[in-house]
Amino acid sequence: MPNSKKSMHGAWSSRIAFILAATGSAVGLGNIWKFPYIVGENGGGAFVVVYLLCVAAIGIPIMMAETMLGRRGGQSPINTIKLLAKEAGADERWKYLGWMGTLAGFLILSYYSVIAGWSISYVFKAFSGSFSGESAEQIGLLFSELKADKSQQIFWHSVFVGSTMMVVARGVEGGIEKAVRFLMPGLFVLLILLVAYAMTTGFYIEGLRFLFEPDFSELTGKSILTAMGHAFFTLSLGMGAIMVYGAYLPKEISIAKTALWIAGADTAVALLSGMAIFPIVFSHGLEAGAGEGLIFQTLPIAFGNMTGGWLFGILFFVLLVFAALSSAISLIEPAVAWCVEHYKVTRNKACIVMGSAVWFMGLGTVFSFNIWADTTFFGLTFFGFLDYLTANLMLPIGGFLIAVFAGRVMHAKHAQDELDLDAEHHFVIWQYLVSYVAPAAVFLVFLSVLGIFG
Repeated sequence: MPNSKKSMHGAWSSRIAFILAATGSAVGLGNIWKFPYIVGENGGGAFVVVYLLCVAAIGIPIMMAETMLGRRGGQSPINTIKLLAKEAGADERWKYLGWMGTLAGFLILSYYSVIAGWSISYVFKAFSGSFSGESAEQIGLLFSELKADKSQQIFWHSVFVGSTMMVVARGVEGGIEKAVRFLMPGLFVLLILLVAYAMTTGFYIEGLRFLFEPDFSELTGKSILTAMGHAFFTLSLGMGAIMVYGAYLPKEISIAKTALWIAGADTAVALLSGMAIFPIVFSHGLEAGAGEGLIFQTLPIAFGNMTGGWLFGILFFVLLVFAALSSAISLIEPAVAWCVEHYKVTRNKACIVMGSAVWFMGLGTVFSFNIWADTTFFGLTFFGFLDYLTANLMLPIGGFLIAVFAGRVMHAKHAQDELDLDAEHHFVIWQYLVSYVAPAAVFLVFLSVLGIFG
């Protein structure tokens, strides 16, 4: 039976190991780079409220579902969905759900690694004092020069992809688990230090108001889609990462409790990032809705002109690298696991193949900031198209299908066996949320975006 199957790739040594790994998957650039700037672009507190509702009503139930599917299947997402569909007597085409999630993770990592490469570059820029006393125009020029320089971007992109694959090649316990045991505590310490500094800026309360005081007049259908898409993106849902990590989860560990811990830690990092960033931004009269340049263009101005800015600039970009690496290893793990299972090759060989493919695909994102800047796909650059396709379409659709599969296709008894929830109360609540609330929320938001609803 699938529920007694042990993964050929290994297992987490403990509950805390799984929580750290899955939290590392969830906590990444989405929390620290993307969350603050999309909050700024979508009006602040009202967007945060919608985002938190999406995490609670949609994110956590689907995270439980994805973890449960992974543990029962014990394989890569592609083979897990194929196996469980057969067990449920369902249409074999459900296997494409596993393919879509694995592809989404692959595509995300291809551009994610380029942005992570910027972070590594900025660690060295901060260390060399490149931000000290510089004007907004000079900092902007620094960022523009980085994006225009193909060679520099390719170098840092290569460094990040290589670092990621070195960790993944060492396996579940020897690589992924060891890495997150160091990365996650380090990330939280660095973030708390930055929040502590933000409290001294004189604009801490203003930052809190922007982050937590809702103005619902600022919300649009697009804002709601963005909030929902980001809930999937930041929790690593719909991309196979949580499913493959669930495959390495021992039977005795509670899926529900770990999902709550992971979602709570991920949300805390996103909010703490906002609490650290917005007071610094406001204290220097900068723009909160500065888009992707908020981290790489706006914040360096502040770091270059504040007391202790040299040290805090280094700490911030090291934090960004830690967050990026902890997520990146989970984005490629589903593809590596499938490659090992399907082709019967070693993890080293699978990592070389998949890492090379990610690196090559990432060149499209590098070029979208320079030689392909005027080349568009549906009105978006190559990078913008991949970001929109994955975060706003593939992940929500993947989450929708995971919810349908777990709540309506999979046998309820099998789901309950894995989740080990009280049949009369907690399991019924989870089943209702994953069968009705989560799919309906995704569907209504898509109607809104299409202009049919709202």
